[in-house]
Amino acid sequence: MNEHVAAGAARLKSRLAQGDFFVAPGVQDMIAALIADRVGFDTIYGTGYWLTASAYGMPDAGLVSYTQMVDRMRTVTRTSKAALIADADTGFGGLLNVHHTVRGYEEAGVAAIQIEDQEFPKKCGHSPGKRIVPMADMVAKIKVAVDTRDEMLIIARTDARQSEGMDGVMRRLDAYAAAGADVLFPETLSGEAEMRQACEGFAQPVMVNMANGGLSPMMPAKALEAIGFAFAIFPSLTSLAAAHAMETALIRLRDEGDGAAADIPLFDFATFGRLIGMEGVRGFEQKWALEEGNDQ
Repeated sequence: MNEHVAAGAARLKSRLAQGDFFVAPGVQDMIAALIADRVGFDTIYGTGYWLTASAYGMPDAGLVSYTQMVDRMRTVTRTSKAALIADADTGFGGLLNVHHTVRGYEEAGVAAIQIEDQEFPKKCGHSPGKRIVPMADMVAKIKVAVDTRDEMLIIARTDARQSEGMDGVMRRLDAYAAAGADVLFPETLSGEAEMRQACEGFAQPVMVNMANGGLSPMMPAKALEAIGFAFAIFPSLTSLAAAHAMETALIRLRDEGDGAAADIPLFDFATFGRLIGMEGVRGFEQKWALEEGNDQ
């Protein structure tokens, strides 16, 4: 058993059992993962949309393979001490693919895996034109995932709101709960009334996606907790903040040739070096400098 999985899954299970609401920021790269550690988040979200954009410069449209995504998740768990909730799209195919994906994500250190009921190739949950699979197909995927995992939590997401309405969302979540999903994820709900309906309808914990610029209204954590959600992910916050900051700095550099403008805040370079482990490199070099000298 992967120790990272065991510790992270145990932490999540304890929080969910106790009703301890929490938020998990999305991480699009390893810098975001390190900063989330630094500021004290013990749970993070490996977002398919933003990890795909960061690593490959491509949209979240089913273009990235299982192999590419599991490698990114493995790198996140190697970089961060936090429990990782990881986006696995549709499970990357049929039932055998789901089995393989769950095994691979758990071996990579993922504490909770999210699988959705879209057709392949899937789309971002906040994009138009999503198509969903028959409910029975998704139920089978959840059963396979539950049977395959050791400790990792299984999150079942439905994208049915735009095509089947709230009746479809509730029917699907009920079936996914009965199939053994640990956490239910109704994507793109349109307001507080729908959110309350989803939270009040099930014994299993229900999570919510707070995607800046998405279809669901943005709400603060305390309001989401009061509605009844177990936790919230904020997948796009770090990515959009970073993109805006970079554009602002680069426009200044382009127009004025100024790479050190006082009104553009920069992370401290020495602190960043420590964050990524430069002190360890220097310590290694000091320890082995004499031996290298003796070899010459």
